[in-house]
Amino acid sequence: MSLTSEVTSMVKEIIRTLDESNESLVTAESITAGGLSSAITSVEGSSQIFLGAIVAYQNHVKAEILGVDEALIAEHTVYSQEVAQAMASAVRAKFGATWAIATTGVAGPGPSDGVPSGTVWVAIDGPVTQSLELSLAGGRESVRNATVATAIGTFTRILRERTRQANTD
Repeated sequence: MSLTSEVTSMVKEIIRTLDESNESLVTAESITAGGLSSAITSVEGSSQIFLGAIVAYQNHVKAEILGVDEALIAEHTVYSQEVAQAMASAVRAKFGATWAIATTGVAGPGPSDGVPSGTVWVAIDGPVTQSLELSLAGGRESVRNATVATAIGTFTRILRERTRQANTD
């Protein structure tokens, strides 16, 4: 994955912000298959804040390694807000991190389990918890790259807002 200068700039901001507050970050990735952690660790200084990642591409890995409840997967599918949030919460707990970002969805081509290609969930767990659904167009790499960029952009905005709030208190 080739990072845009905007994404690289946001990763630098994430690293600086987390380092200054002595916080850490981990990822649990399905659709992005390590692309998110690669984007983060491609920037100098990431070793100060990034603890690690779990790429849980298969459902049984989500259940057995991350500890996502199989009943949750069966009820909502792995392409859901509930599973994305469970992945983020689980990886954060496993690593003892301050923050976690999880990605899951359908990169395509075509639908999976009736879920259209380009359907993506990103979940962030930490002092602020948020999830978002994306409906992305394009081929596999386009969907995966847009997921990484959106996850980084969303996390950057969360950190900025938290800093703004802390400065006004």
